[in-house]
Amino acid sequence: MSERIATSPVVAAQRERFSASRSALPGVGHGAVARRREAGMARFESLGLPTRKQEAWKYTDLRRLEKLGLNGATAPADAALPEALRAFVPAQGPSMVFVNGRLRPELSHLDSLPKGLRLDGYAAALEAGDAEVESRFAAAADAASLVELNTALVEDGAVLRIAPGAVIEAPIRLVFLTAPGHAAVASHPRILVLVGANSQATLIEAYHGTDDTGYFTNAVVDAEIGDGARLRHYRRQSEGLNAVHLLNGSARIGRDATYDSFTLSLGADLARTEVVATFTGRGGNGHVTGAYLADGARHIDTTTLIDHAVPDCRSREVFKGVLDGKGRGVFQGKIIVRRDAQRTDGYQLNRALMLSRTAEIDSKPELEIYADDVKCSHGATVGEIDAEALFYLRSRGIDERAARAMLVEAFLREALEEVADEAVRDEFEAAVGLWLAARHQEG
Repeated sequence: MSERIATSPVVAAQRERFSASRSALPGVGHGAVARRREAGMARFESLGLPTRKQEAWKYTDLRRLEKLGLNGATAPADAALPEALRAFVPAQGPSMVFVNGRLRPELSHLDSLPKGLRLDGYAAALEAGDAEVESRFAAAADAASLVELNTALVEDGAVLRIAPGAVIEAPIRLVFLTAPGHAAVASHPRILVLVGANSQATLIEAYHGTDDTGYFTNAVVDAEIGDGARLRHYRRQSEGLNAVHLLNGSARIGRDATYDSFTLSLGADLARTEVVATFTGRGGNGHVTGAYLADGARHIDTTTLIDHAVPDCRSREVFKGVLDGKGRGVFQGKIIVRRDAQRTDGYQLNRALMLSRTAEIDSKPELEIYADDVKCSHGATVGEIDAEALFYLRSRGIDERAARAMLVEAFLREALEEVADEAVRDEFEAAVGLWLAARHQEG
């Protein structure tokens, strides 16, 4: 083992946790699961944490993670929730609530689920020997180091199944809350989403935590959208001020299926959301969009890969960010068009609004095209508040501070127009409004 890996406190802490808990982890009674966990930890130790020497991590430094002082401890699943986190517990509708990475049934709504919807805890599915879950868990080998770490240490998560032809009207909510107490802890939730052919559903995935203690969330999300199905997948990340949030997501989009996603990132000290969307059938539509807001010294990284592996598919990728103080944004978006993926239509745009001279954005849009009958474009713009628009508002008696806030809000509302579900859009606009109000008070 190399010196770098041997001396990494994060690797050492997670190895310590694995050694102490391996016999109690869900599914270890099933040989394939146990072997996959062992292989996951071994590969994580071999690879170590990603570093800036790797091209995909060139702009994001995980040394902030090492500063958390993780010691391998596990936070209690029955931790009392502070009032600030209780506000995120859904009052009704199909939902699963997790505290410190594990399901809390008493906070969830799992009774009287709509016809065609099945929700299971990931831990329960592994323990029960669910063949579909177990095969997917055991088959995913040679993944990125953080996915391997999740595989080794996942304690719980959600398995969401939509039956073929079902139309689920109510949004399905998966809420992950972290209340670690006095010590920094790590959780590794996992979500499996299986959307049957010709079905429709809306999934809202949310991550929230407290500001008083640092913690680490390392999530993995795997979605399969069947032929002719439509999944609206919305994600909100508003972790605590001292948290590190890393998420690896993947979606496979079937024939004539639609994957409509939006990620709102406005929390954590360091956050990275990585999404890979792959078209597996002709006629697919993929919308991978989002907004990110970073102030203080926050670092928010959005990394995406849209893989046009088959012909006649369309993708739209739009991300917009607002950066203030010493906040730093990263956007790495890549569209691949395979040799046989003729008649591909791909669009990609990243726009960033800089509110201070010390804010920073690294934008890296990419097109990799091997087919000749395609329509693809990409772009990136970075700018400050429009001086003419600011002058116009001030000339009508609005003070500069309020005028700037209005222009920022207008920019963000434009970004949120990518959210197709009106109720979710309203919810996200309210969250953005709270972020802007907090900035206004601090300013």
